[in-house]
Amino acid sequence: MVDGSAGATAALARPAPPAWHLFVPKLVTTFRQGYGAGDFRADVIAGLTVAIVALPLAMALAIASGTTPDVGLVTAVVGGFLGSALGGARFNISGPTGAFVVVVFGVIEKHGYDGLLMATVMAGLMLAAAGLFRLGTWIKYVPEPVVVGFTAGIAVIIFSSQIRDLFGLSIEKLPGGVAAQWATFWEARASLAPAALVVSATALALIIALRRFAPKLPAFLVAVVFASLLVGLIGLPVETIGSRFGGIPSSLPAPSLPPFSLARIGELIEPAFTIAFLAGVESLLCAVVADGMTGRRHRSNAELVSQGIANLASSAFGGLPVTGAIARTATSIRAGARSPVAGMLHAVFLLAFMLVAAPLAAYVPLASLAAVLVIVAWNMSEQHKLRHMLATAPMGERVVLLVTFLLTVLVDLTLAIEVGVVLAAILFMHGMAEAVSLTSDGSRVMVPDIDDFARPREDRYTQRDALPEGVEVFQLRGPLFFGAAGRLADVMETMPRNPRHFILRMREVPFIDSTGVAALADFVRRCRANGTHVIVTGIQPQPRAVMARMGLTDAMPGFSIVEDFAAALQMARAA
Repeated sequence: MVDGSAGATAALARPAPPAWHLFVPKLVTTFRQGYGAGDFRADVIAGLTVAIVALPLAMALAIASGTTPDVGLVTAVVGGFLGSALGGARFNISGPTGAFVVVVFGVIEKHGYDGLLMATVMAGLMLAAAGLFRLGTWIKYVPEPVVVGFTAGIAVIIFSSQIRDLFGLSIEKLPGGVAAQWATFWEARASLAPAALVVSATALALIIALRRFAPKLPAFLVAVVFASLLVGLIGLPVETIGSRFGGIPSSLPAPSLPPFSLARIGELIEPAFTIAFLAGVESLLCAVVADGMTGRRHRSNAELVSQGIANLASSAFGGLPVTGAIARTATSIRAGARSPVAGMLHAVFLLAFMLVAAPLAAYVPLASLAAVLVIVAWNMSEQHKLRHMLATAPMGERVVLLVTFLLTVLVDLTLAIEVGVVLAAILFMHGMAEAVSLTSDGSRVMVPDIDDFARPREDRYTQRDALPEGVEVFQLRGPLFFGAAGRLADVMETMPRNPRHFILRMREVPFIDSTGVAALADFVRRCRANGTHVIVTGIQPQPRAVMARMGLTDAMPGFSIVEDFAAALQMARAA
């Protein structure tokens, strides 16, 4: 699919690493490359910073999932340590996340907590097997509208689940569905507790204010501590962790495996698959985000194996499902993390809290944790991306997004993902059919195969010596859609250096979707960060129209669109 310069071809011709290299943890690579005292100091600061963020989140997510706050801490400690120590992503921070709230709540409600533990074990085995069979790269086949749609749907469900504690409503058992929950809220509206509303509103306002005016402070922890002091000093009559759950233990439980039976395996195969799918997708997406922030490259198959082991271990200690947490990972990177040691230390700091300060958690008001999860839901919704795609993406992709969103909220998460992927595949096939055209002499012009990695063409390589110094040229051939967008990231790896100008020839790209545009925009941003100006040539009408609708135009810094290769060379020489 990609044709490149002679230097890039030489890079591609290097012997492939042995198969076992795909499963080497990034921790091993870090130590092989050299790890000093300065790196450790940076990782200590990053680990402590992300632990402060993860502490209230772990408890809040566990409560929202229908279990106790200590379970969330156990999950963050066990899963966080093993996910970093064995992971294929250098900076991923693992633990409980909002994506699991819906699934975990439903599994516990239908199969009990033992059923959740068994489903998590099964999911862990599925993840490890997926990694060993090298299925990690399949993440590229989940299109952007599906990811955005089900993530926004999960955000709505999390927000809905927090209304009870936000307003202090007297509801003994909250139903699972969003529609049923709001019907229950309406019936219990007379039980609204003004004190709980004051606490939740204060915590929300404090989090928003700190994020705006003091972004370096741990807003979640500050809000929870302030709310706890407010309740304790004034004596507000609100529910706390202590009044509902009796506090949290000050040690990890003894590990043990849940009871297994063949009958239950059949019952739990669907939720186990859902847990495995979510854990794999979110962890690899988290690794991709981290790669974009740091310029590193993760090992997707090693990451899947590590998440499988982390889920097995979390279940053995009575914890929740584990995956990479994008917000906590970004926090760790911004705090200066150098290696997986930061993630391991974040787990150690959380364990220290359990051992030393667990009794203090009994005073935390549930209304303040609900406020934390409202912010989590808002962040998960990625409303800016949602609005952008609904306003600019092709109509078919907007339909995929909305269908996935509505099915997630109103029906079932697994069904939503299945329907979304199938719809996206149908749209892609339709787009490919439309991209086939007839020449004037009646012969058919076929769309190039997406896996057709560029075979050298002599006319291109004989022009190599004529290129100005500091210019690299690649050619894309075939559709740039959600299944092929990852190839652009591979281009970065094949370049022997950072050129001044990167010419990307796209005349043989007949089709592009929103995921392809997002990948191209990310490629431009990464090149710009390395001082490289990207020049795209020969864009066909469909890609040009979609790129324009989604804002990828000449107005983007470090990016130019010209008609042909000659114009691109002229621009490069003139710069």
